[in-house]
Amino acid sequence: MKGRINHSFVQWCYSVAGDKWTLDQLCEQAKSMGVRSIELVDAADWPTLKKHGLTCAIAFNNMPPPQFAKGFSNPKYHAQLIEGTKKAIDQAADFGCPSVIAFTGYKWRDADDPKSGEFSLEEGAKNCVEGFKQVMSHAEKKKINICLEMLNTRADDHPMKGHPGYQGDHIDYCMDICKAVGSPNMKLLFDFYHVQIMDGDLVRRVHQCKDYIGHIHTAGNPGRCELDAKQEINYAACMQALLDIGYKGWVGHEFIPTRDAATGLREAVAVCDI
Repeated sequence: MKGRINHSFVQWCYSVAGDKWTLDQLCEQAKSMGVRSIELVDAADWPTLKKHGLTCAIAFNNMPPPQFAKGFSNPKYHAQLIEGTKKAIDQAADFGCPSVIAFTGYKWRDADDPKSGEFSLEEGAKNCVEGFKQVMSHAEKKKINICLEMLNTRADDHPMKGHPGYQGDHIDYCMDICKAVGSPNMKLLFDFYHVQIMDGDLVRRVHQCKDYIGHIHTAGNPGRCELDAKQEINYAACMQALLDIGYKGWVGHEFIPTRDAATGLREAVAVCDI
């Protein structure tokens, strides 16, 4: 590989479809392709990564799954989120993982009940800022980034292809939260798949978000599928935009396999390794 893009594989994708690899099997696949990270792996399984000489590019926040449901937009979950995120920061710092994932959560006042009423966009953003500010000094001390992910709310045909009800479903909204938190360690998880569905204009948005991008995810659209000719995102151009802004972080390939998973991963690495 050319060495300009830091590739990472996302574990959950290979436990829900296709061959359903074990973590050891996914590690072997990564090593065979020259990929150095398996991400969103439970901290308890990091010794397996270490055994294979791999790292974890971004960590979970220690909330119960699905992690994206109960987020910082809801004060009801702040105590649990703050405790879990601080623990994740400590774990990441000890292992050498640079980032911890974060979410706005659903807009509902009870994440388990869509009929419980909704936080307005303004309320949700205010709550996020107040919550994140309570973990940022710890993140700064440990030199760990908190990466807020924008998720799409349009795709409703699969629980992991879209997230109807998620509050942070536009990239500008999430970037405004990062700005308001006011910490150099508060970043965006810029997922090309989700941003394409909700906002599009990917190359321009990479440049607009350049000071806040802390992590990248890829997947083909539509379908959260392989990065092949059947989907609409020009990933070579997107990777060039990342190089143009000086991005040095990780690019996590987070697609759900629809055919041979190893072939799809090799194609993703090839198309993004510009």
